[in-house]
Amino acid sequence: MSNAFTALIWWVIPLAGLLGALGYVVWVTQFKSKFESETTRSVGQFQRFQDSFRAAEITTNTAANTDELDELTDPSTDGAPAGSSTSD
Repeated sequence: MSNAFTALIWWVIPLAGLLGALGYVVWVTQFKSKFESETTRSVGQFQRFQDSFRAAEITTNTAANTDELDELTDPSTDGAPAGSSTSD
């Protein structure tokens, strides 16, 4: 390697690090809160989406339990297992 190229590397790498650090500071101070609020809003929308499925599942399970309860309390059945006879 030539001396000029080595000298260029010793200037370019620290300069890139300095620009990266300054860019990060600017991003944190100016733009980070905007991205955090959008993320929070997105997470909130996703949680509402998940809750809608939970609410639908509870409604479905409640309706199924009501049907099972109706079958258990139906007076037209004698409660005997299928295929068995209660009269001898």
